[in-house]
Amino acid sequence: MDRLTCSPRLMIVSDLDHTMVDHHDPENLSILRFNALWEAKYRHDSLLVFSTGRSPVLYKQLRKEKPMLTPDITIMSVGTEITYGNDMVPDEGWVEFLNQKWDRNIVSEETSKFSELTLQSETEQRQHKASFHVKKEKAQEVMKTLSERLANRGLDVKIIYSGRMDLDVLPQGAGKGQALAYLHKKLKDAGKLPKNTLACGDSGNDAELFTIPDVHGVMVKNAQEELLQWHAENAKNNPKIIHATETCAAGILEAIGHFKLGPNISSRDVTDISDSKLDHFDPAYEVVKFYLFFERWRRGEVENTEAYLNNLKSVCSPSGVFVLPSGVEKSLHDCIDKLKDCCGDKKGKQYRVWVDQVFPSQIDSNTWIVKFKKWEQTGEEQQGCLTTVIVSSKDVKATEGLTWVHVHQTWIEGTAQNTRNDWFF
Repeated sequence: MDRLTCSPRLMIVSDLDHTMVDHHDPENLSILRFNALWEAKYRHDSLLVFSTGRSPVLYKQLRKEKPMLTPDITIMSVGTEITYGNDMVPDEGWVEFLNQKWDRNIVSEETSKFSELTLQSETEQRQHKASFHVKKEKAQEVMKTLSERLANRGLDVKIIYSGRMDLDVLPQGAGKGQALAYLHKKLKDAGKLPKNTLACGDSGNDAELFTIPDVHGVMVKNAQEELLQWHAENAKNNPKIIHATETCAAGILEAIGHFKLGPNISSRDVTDISDSKLDHFDPAYEVVKFYLFFERWRRGEVENTEAYLNNLKSVCSPSGVFVLPSGVEKSLHDCIDKLKDCCGDKKGKQYRVWVDQVFPSQIDSNTWIVKFKKWEQTGEEQQGCLTTVIVSSKDVKATEGLTWVHVHQTWIEGTAQNTRNDWFF
């Protein structure tokens, strides 16, 4: 949050599984559409918050499997953990708040008396969350009795049932909605309350998100029965909450447009990106557009390849340099010539490219430095590098695009750089 000097234009607070992430789409197209829009149009002045029932362990596992962006804030374990930034620094104030009228040992004692409850994996048992599986037909009875017993032991808890099988016991002050309310207050106290907030979800543990004042809400098309039932009973006539006609992240894009929160057309929705010209210089957009072209090039989806290569050369400085992750320096023009070797080499494969945390900084009237992470995924394998690009507007019009002067890449820690002989740009 510290990177923004004023109120965010938009804060998106999204659940992950079956909301931002579509587990039924092996091509991950909806989340990739969202990624391209966010990095091109929102990253620089908005906040992205992931709000998930997953523990930190399972959250990090999902990041290795799916083409996910890095959020500014991560709410995990059904709203019981809040962390910030790349290093996922915990919010200690939130921890102190949740400790009120909560005793994990008492919760364990009482829940062990219910044969209907089956403990979830050890990774899902957290300081302020006890998680179980329970059959749907037993859920309501168990919740009522357990709530009474814990109250009699002096605890103030909240029991959430979602996904037709998951039961979570939390401190009363916890939950996705309360975590969002806490963040809103924290931002407001800092003079940075978002101009608009969009909450996105698909299951019962997301319902609280839609109860926070002045929040727009979207239930994605594939929302589960318990969330639709909650909406029918509590928010049927609320115009600020919609049930999208699109599934998962595509439903989020739909909601951005429906509520007029900003642009909602992703670069991935543009068939011919060479025709997408701007009337102003936009370094983030240029980066997103280039790597989208690069993906389509390697997937064999680009026609008139010679014209594209000539256009690329025209937007790269003749003296431009590319420093590869290995440290080898090459001419930008030579690298573009080498693209001929990889045209269509990923055709028929589950190959995708995306950029993350695109941050442009203008260093003089004609020059920008753009820093970001560039990721490739083929099947289940992800490879990434930290990238710095210098672009210039000197002697060019906005409609012609910025001139690429310098590209420098280094491997992201943990990538198998020694096995990659086919890394381009």
